Amino acid sequence: MKAILVADDKSLVWGDFEDPVPGDNDVLIRVAATAINRADLVQRHGGYPPPAGASPILGLECAGEVVEAGSACTRYKTGDQVCALLPGGGYAEYAVVDEGSVLPIPVGLKVSEAAGIPEVFATAWLNLFMEANLQFGEKVVLHAGASGVGTAGIQLCRSFGAESFVTVGSAEKLATCLDLGAASGANRHDGPFLEKAQVFAPEGVDVVLDPVGAGYLADNIKLLRTGGRLVLIGLLGGARAEIDLAQVLMKRARIIGSTLRARPLIEKAEVMAQLEAKVWPLIEAGEIKVVVDRVFPIEEASQAHDLVASDQTIGKVIMELNH
Repeated sequence: MKAILVADDKSLVWGDFEDPVPGDNDVLIRVAATAINRADLVQRHGGYPPPAGASPILGLECAGEVVEAGSACTRYKTGDQVCALLPGGGYAEYAVVDEGSVLPIPVGLKVSEAAGIPEVFATAWLNLFMEANLQFGEKVVLHAGASGVGTAGIQLCRSFGAESFVTVGSAEKLATCLDLGAASGANRHDGPFLEKAQVFAPEGVDVVLDPVGAGYLADNIKLLRTGGRLVLIGLLGGARAEIDLAQVLMKRARIIGSTLRARPLIEKAEVMAQLEAKVWPLIEAGEIKVVVDRVFPIEEASQAHDLVASDQTIGKVIMELNH
């Protein structure tokens, strides 16, 4: 098969790679579209190796058609239109994944849209509702609000009765986030977000979802109310920072570190099952949408990566395959 390969100079090349072989619990998907995540950019440059046993090919999600199902698979059959959460391997003509990480494409969605669902909606759902136990009426800060995870998180908060405040990198991004349902927000180029977030939630916020890390840690802790939860999902702003433990103690705050890619298959299957039960109906009803910034042919993966790295995108960047 053909796949996007990372050359020695870190360039991306559309070249030949061995065909994946499904195990008993796996499905083999003919990939019609895949999506770019920040983790792909980090892996490309050697900073985020795939879990043991995962494909070395980039790509954490895809959508396409089942062409083979393992002997122990009970749900999917040849011809089913699906999208999948992958540990790797999405930038290729074919991908193999455990059946529990696969869901039907929501009714009414184009395959290019479906390719942008699994990673970001699984990440947002897992960390807001399963890790942070977000409740109706609570207040949330979503950093990188215009990202794929951010745009998913805004809509999930709106649909399940929580108010969200976003941090973003431009006025256009802030306007989009407000249109999606965010209650308020701050452009980081206009100064620190803390004061505006305190206007949004004078008594503090219940949950902060943060892919930034060290650079925002102090203000995140200040923002939490008693019983607040900070869920850390990335380190774009650094991995080391001082922390005021007195505030953590007095607020009875919880700091939760969370990743998705390396979780056991049974845990990923539970996340996907909850998505199908609680979020798929909202997508099919049009209440929640996949925000797509741009679609590229997969042969233009380098240009697509450059666009994501520019920090100018809103939502997902998709790559389509023409078999």
